[in-house]
Amino acid sequence: ELDEAVAETLSRRTPAPAWLPTVKGEEGDFCLRSSDCAPGLCCARHFWSKMCKPVLREGQVCTRHRRKGTHGLELFQRCPCAQGLACRAQRGDAAGASRLHTCQPH
Repeated sequence: ELDEAVAETLSRRTPAPAWLPTVKGEEGDFCLRSSDCAPGLCCARHFWSKMCKPVLREGQVCTRHRRKGTHGLELFQRCPCAQGLACRAQRGDAAGASRLHTCQPH
């Protein structure tokens, strides 16, 4: 967290020149925030660092966070579902039979 704060402070003090192209991180590249990653990717924890990972598509398993702040405790975070999708209990499961959640249309 300290490295992230230092990097943020430095980036505010020393903005990139306008002529310097801004390159967004590809899948697997290290990042500090999702804006560091290319479109379709988010910045998520992987062990003790963060890397660009793909935003989840329809049918992919997602993580439902019941309590605010629990996302930071995961060693392997998943990105959120893509726009227009929500993380919901898998359809067809008996009430409470499965905790599996997938990205589904709103």
